[in-house]
Amino acid sequence: MFTRLRTRLTVLYAALFGATLLMISLGVYTAIDQAAQRQVRGELTASGTVFDRVWSLRSDRLRQGATLLSRDFGFREAVATGDGATIVSAMDNLKRRFSIDRVFIVSADGRVIGDDAEALAHEAPRLAAALDAAEDPAGVVMLRGAPYQVMAAPVSSRDQMGWLVFAVRLDRPEMASLERLSAIPLTAAVLNRDAMGWRQDGRSSERDRQRLSRFIDEAIAKRLAAPQGLDETGGRSLALVKRLPTLTRDTPAVLLLRYPLALALAPYRLLLAIVALAGVVGLVVVSGGSWMLARGVTRPISALDEAAHRLQRGEDAHVAIETRDEIGRLAASFNTMATEIRDRERRITHLALHDGETGLPNRLALERVVEGLSDLPPGQAYVAVLGLHRFDHLRGAIGYALAAQAVRMIGNRLGGLAAVSGVARVASDVLGFALVADGSEAAAGDAARLMAALEQPLNVGGDAIDVTLNLGLAPVVGRAGPGAAIEQANIALDQARASRRKVAFFDSEAYGDPASNLSLMSDMLDALEGGALELFYQPKFDMRRGAVTGVEALSRWRHPVRGMLAPDLFIPMAEETGHIRTLTEWAVGRAIADQATLAQAGHAVEMAVNISGRTLGEPDFADFALAQARNATGRLTFEITETAVIENPEVALAMLDRFAEAGIAISIDDFGTGLSSLAYLKRIRGQELKIDKSIVQDVTESQRDALIVRSTIDLAHSLGLKVTAEGVETEACFSLLAAMGCDLAQGYLISKPLPLRELLTFLGKNELGERSYA
Repeated sequence: MFTRLRTRLTVLYAALFGATLLMISLGVYTAIDQAAQRQVRGELTASGTVFDRVWSLRSDRLRQGATLLSRDFGFREAVATGDGATIVSAMDNLKRRFSIDRVFIVSADGRVIGDDAEALAHEAPRLAAALDAAEDPAGVVMLRGAPYQVMAAPVSSRDQMGWLVFAVRLDRPEMASLERLSAIPLTAAVLNRDAMGWRQDGRSSERDRQRLSRFIDEAIAKRLAAPQGLDETGGRSLALVKRLPTLTRDTPAVLLLRYPLALALAPYRLLLAIVALAGVVGLVVVSGGSWMLARGVTRPISALDEAAHRLQRGEDAHVAIETRDEIGRLAASFNTMATEIRDRERRITHLALHDGETGLPNRLALERVVEGLSDLPPGQAYVAVLGLHRFDHLRGAIGYALAAQAVRMIGNRLGGLAAVSGVARVASDVLGFALVADGSEAAAGDAARLMAALEQPLNVGGDAIDVTLNLGLAPVVGRAGPGAAIEQANIALDQARASRRKVAFFDSEAYGDPASNLSLMSDMLDALEGGALELFYQPKFDMRRGAVTGVEALSRWRHPVRGMLAPDLFIPMAEETGHIRTLTEWAVGRAIADQATLAQAGHAVEMAVNISGRTLGEPDFADFALAQARNATGRLTFEITETAVIENPEVALAMLDRFAEAGIAISIDDFGTGLSSLAYLKRIRGQELKIDKSIVQDVTESQRDALIVRSTIDLAHSLGLKVTAEGVETEACFSLLAAMGCDLAQGYLISKPLPLRELLTFLGKNELGERSYA
């Protein structure tokens, strides 16, 4: 880039100097050219004046000779008598004396007497007419295609017998004598004009004739004394055009004096050559100087550019300051900027690799340490995460600052142990580190010893605080990456806390495949559309009537790859991902449709559908449920849990009231699990209470469970609720529940959940009395 900048600066400076030099050279050349033209014009004007003088002298001499001979008595007598010999002798004598090219007489009858009489015979009439019409019988006339200066005098006795004509040819030798009189080597020529234009001696080519014609016509029209034009060689020349007197008006003639400008500029050629040479030398010198100047300008810029690239790559960058000008100040500013950037990068790097609250390294720093251990043989590198038990309670008791100080103290204590490296805070209550051991058993032993050393009381803010720790371990596998090992160690910590163990290794089988389970949700939506999801129905036996009076709809999924999936797997995931609303709406619609199918087969049963607490929190679900309930062919029951009401009590209770007013029965499901609240039980407008199977199954063996079930039945009856016992699997359990006053029984003793087709068969047998229960 800077090489191009150097070139551009050099070219720019050289171009500016060259343009300046060119303008100066053009000015010098123009001045010389104008001076040469003025000099040539002066010489042409002087030569024209000389020609005028020569023309005048010759005209006077010819007039004198013609007048002298025409008045000679003997010559007139010879002309009168037709004495040709005397006439020719007299004319030859005068021709030699005056150096005249032609002397002849044009008689009154149109004859030519003299030399070349036959050649000029056809010219006689034209000459006679011209001489008779001319005021001054002198001028230029064309004879046999050549220009002549003619002077005539009348030859008279008593009458005019003719004209004595003296003619001097204006040919090349004549013009050469005129040229020798000039101070400059000009070119002289006499041109006459005919129908084809101006021509010289009748020998001009068509091209020269056209060019001369345009040039002479323009000069005559503008009355230019010395216009500029082109000579025969195509070069520039200055010319002087002078009109010459002629005997005939139809054949005008001019004198053309031309001088090539090249000859005028010849004395200045050395000067012009010196100017040109000085320009070339100056251009070379300026180009070299420009190159050096540009190099001096771009060299520090190049250094700045190279330093900027080094800074961009994260390398140390410093520019030497050589001058105190703008570039030097720019270099100093760059050095300051580079220093500040390096300091800022160090601070940013420290912040990126450390926890801002405790100052301990963070997860990214731990990942780098673990990545450095990935090359160790398998089974030697481990990631351990250390969790503080009940950290939220501790933070609430002593505050955020002291809680962070406690974490920092544990981290510093952990960092002082030789067996660990890369101690980092990976969560608010979790510290991670790398551990190198010879096998998993050795790693577990090292972890146990670390726990013993770390669970010593901490002095935080002047108070002694006891800490309880759990630890999760996971091996470092090179291909999985450091992030995967840290995640697995965190999962192992959760598994240790769940199993109330101090140290736990990551258990992949217990953890399962969450990614695969998450993909079930998209499969579930496809299953709803494709029919892979269906409803099974578990009968509910009325102990007082001795018949099946209702069924509970349960979702079942026949996965094309994983087979039959339990509801406990996909229903909680549907609640977490927000797809439970879609599943619930499908279940309600399908259950009402199957209830109609059962009714057509003669089985009027109460249809119970489970409603998720997440769905009860959406007010518009009530509109959907009430619209579907209008299509029900029998009694419809919605089974809910207490926790569903506890999550959003105002909305849930208002929705349950709308269901009750519309005739939809409410069943409180799974009663006895979790923390049952009698206050919510009082507020729910329910018609049924279902005792969870975890209490019912041991009712015949545990007096405590029997007492709880009996108390629950009595409480429900006192509140006006029917009681359904879930998980009834034995005759003894059935009989005991019947004795306690339980209203309905549901379990494998009655029937397992059945698809609609098998349910129809089951209900048909039940009506015929074919049952295996009391």
